[in-house]
Amino acid sequence: MPSIRQRKTDRGVPLALLQVASGEVQDGKSFREVAKSLDICHVTLYRFHKKRLRLESQGSHTPPRVGYWTPKKVFSTEQEMLLRDYLMEAADLYYGLSSKEVRKFAYELAKNYNCNFPQTWAEKEMAGADWLTSFLKRHPTLSIRRPQATSLSRATSFNRTNVKKFFDNLSAVLTKHEFVTQEIWNMDETGVTTVQNPGKIVARKGTKQVGSVTSAERGTLVTLACAVNALGNSIPPMMIFPRKKFHLFFTSNGPPGCIGRANGSGWMQEEDFLVFLKHFQSHTKSSQESKVLLILDNHSSHLSVEGINFCRSHGIILLSFPPHCSHKLQPLDRTVYGPLKRHINSRCDNWMKTHPGTTMTIYDLPGIVKSALPLAATPSNIQAGFACTGIWPFNRDIFNDIDFAPSQVTDRPPPEPSTSAAPTPTVASSPPLAASSLTLAASSPPLAASSLTLAASSPPLAASSPPLTASSPLLAASSPVRPCVEPGTSSSATPFSPLSIRPHPKAGPRKQTTKGRKRRETAVLTDTPMKDQLEAEKKRSNAKKSKAKTKINFGQKTIPNKKQKMQASSDEDEAQYCIVCLESYSRSKEMWLQCCSCKAWAHNDCTDGSAFYTCHNCESD
Repeated sequence: MPSIRQRKTDRGVPLALLQVASGEVQDGKSFREVAKSLDICHVTLYRFHKKRLRLESQGSHTPPRVGYWTPKKVFSTEQEMLLRDYLMEAADLYYGLSSKEVRKFAYELAKNYNCNFPQTWAEKEMAGADWLTSFLKRHPTLSIRRPQATSLSRATSFNRTNVKKFFDNLSAVLTKHEFVTQEIWNMDETGVTTVQNPGKIVARKGTKQVGSVTSAERGTLVTLACAVNALGNSIPPMMIFPRKKFHLFFTSNGPPGCIGRANGSGWMQEEDFLVFLKHFQSHTKSSQESKVLLILDNHSSHLSVEGINFCRSHGIILLSFPPHCSHKLQPLDRTVYGPLKRHINSRCDNWMKTHPGTTMTIYDLPGIVKSALPLAATPSNIQAGFACTGIWPFNRDIFNDIDFAPSQVTDRPPPEPSTSAAPTPTVASSPPLAASSLTLAASSPPLAASSLTLAASSPPLAASSPPLTASSPLLAASSPVRPCVEPGTSSSATPFSPLSIRPHPKAGPRKQTTKGRKRRETAVLTDTPMKDQLEAEKKRSNAKKSKAKTKINFGQKTIPNKKQKMQASSDEDEAQYCIVCLESYSRSKEMWLQCCSCKAWAHNDCTDGSAFYTCHNCESD
C-alpha cells in the first residue's frame, strides 16, 4: 500500500479568488495593490495571471490549475466522476459490479484510453487493491455493500406501467366509495417455521466456526395470515397447519382471538381463504351500507369464486396488486413482516435455551407468535407501511426513477408511427435513445420492423455507440466530453465513456408463449367483469379435471406400476418422502402421485387428486 501524504498546512488560494484578482489586474491595477486588498501573495497572483494569459493566447478556455494534485493519478477527476456515476447506475439496475470486477474494469478503461497506469496492472490485468481503496475514499458516495437477492420477476415486473394501473384502480375505488382511513385494509400471508435463523452472539475471537442450536435440519412451515388497516389497527391472525384435520388445541396458546385451519400442505387454499374472509368480516362489521377495501396479492387462493361472492354480498371490495410487486406495494411486507421475523427468531432462540434437548414442534409456534406479533404490528409500523407504499395517504408519485431502474433492462423502445412523406432515417444516423423513454411494460407488443426506432429483434448496440441513460453525465455526440489532462494522464481522441467499454445489460426480444399459468394483472376482483372471467376460468378448469379423472379411472392399472418401480430398489424407497407430510415411502401403504414439474412424490390423500398434480412449491414459484 502506498503511503498517503497528510497535508500539514492550510496554504493555498481558491481558484475563484484568483480569477477575481486576475481580472482586477487586467483592468489596470497593480499586482501588489490587488494582492494586499485580497490578502493573497503577490507572487502567486503574478504566476496565475501569467498562466492565464498564456492559455488564452493559445485559444484555451480552461483556467490554470491551482492547489495540490496527484502527479501519478491514473484517471482525471472528470473521468473518475464518470466511472463513479456508471457504478451507481449499474447498482440501481441490480447488476452492480463486485470489487474484483471494478478493478478489472478500471484496467480495461486505462488500457483503452491510453492512460498511464502501473506495470502491475498489466501483469495482473486488473487495478490494484490500493487504487480501489483510494478511489472509494475520494468518492464517499460509493461503498461496498452486500446486495439483497431479488428475483428477475420482481425486478422486471415493478415498472411504471404496472404501478400506474394499480394506482388508477386504487384512485377509482377511493373516489367511488369515499373510503376513510379505518376502512382501508391490507391482507397477506407469511411463513413461520420451526427452524429459526439464529441471531448474533458473543463468541471467542478468531474461531472459524461458531454454532447455535436449532430444532432440526429442516423446519415445518405454518402459514400466518394477517390483516391491518391504514389507521394502525389489526385483527387476530389466522394460522394454517400442515395437518389433515384441525383441532382446537393447535391455537390454544396463540394470539387472543386467532383462528386456525389445517390442510395437507399448510399453505393458503381457496377454502381457507373463505374462512379468513368470514373471520375478517366478523371483526370489521362490513356490510352493503358500510363497505371496506381489502387490498391483497393475486395468489390463486384469493381468486376463488366463492370468496368473491361472499365479499360482494358483505360489502368487501377486493383490489389486487400487480404480480411480483408486493415487495414494493405491500404494506405488510414493507414494515411489519420484517420486524416480525426478527422477533420470532429471537424468541425461538430463547425457547431453545429454556428447553434444552427438546425439539420444537408446530404446536409451539402459536405461543411464539403471540409474544412477537404485538411488537411488530405496532400502529406506527402499520401506518408507515401504508405511507411508504403511497396507498394512504394516497400518493401515486411515491416512487422515483431509481425504484423503476431495474425494469429498464427489459424495456423496449416505443413504436413510432411511420409517415409516407418523411423519409425513414437509418439506424446509424438516429440519436441514441434515453433510458427514460423506454417505459413499455412487460406486456407490450413487439415492435414492427418499419418503426423509426430500433426494433425489439435488432441486435444490441455496438460498443462504439452505447445507449445513454437520463441520469448519465455523458453529453450528446454533438458535444463530446473533453477529459481534463492532468499529470500522469494521457489524452484520448475519443471521449471517455465507461458505457462504450461495458454497456449496461439489455434483455433481448421477449418470446410470446401460452404455456404455464395465466398471467394476472392488478384489478378490482369484486367487479362484475372480473367475477365473470374467473367463473369462466373455473368452469374450464373443472371440465379439464373431470375429463382427466375419467381417464385415470378407466386406466387405473397404470398407476400402481409407478409404485412397483419404486419398490424395485430399496435404496430409492428410503430416499422417497412425501413432500406434504414428510412420511417415508417405506412406512406408507397408500397410493402416491408425482409432481409434473419437480418430479417429487406425495400421498394421493395429501393432494387435490388432480391428474396433473403440481406441488405447492412449484405453484408458489
